[in-house]
Amino acid sequence: MGIGGISIWQLLIVLAIVILLFGTKKLKNIGSDLGGAVKGFKGAMNDAKEAAKEGAKDDSPEKIEKADDSVIEGESTREKDKV
Repeated sequence: MGIGGISIWQLLIVLAIVILLFGTKKLKNIGSDLGGAVKGFKGAMNDAKEAAKEGAKDDSPEKIEKADDSVIEGESTREKDKV
């Protein structure tokens, strides 16, 4: 028995049909495109993690207190910019 009750022979037959339908060149292009997409996704995830770490470092207690003061006073930073 193979994966989920599918034998190795059935998998080989399905693989042969896919190769006949699409051809090896197109399958190679699809594989490289999929690999590039996965690589780009992983890079974006790593960039997001690094940005989150830097954002956590930038939140010093002084900045947090200033942000809290503006909310307590009833003015947001945008309202201050308008005036």
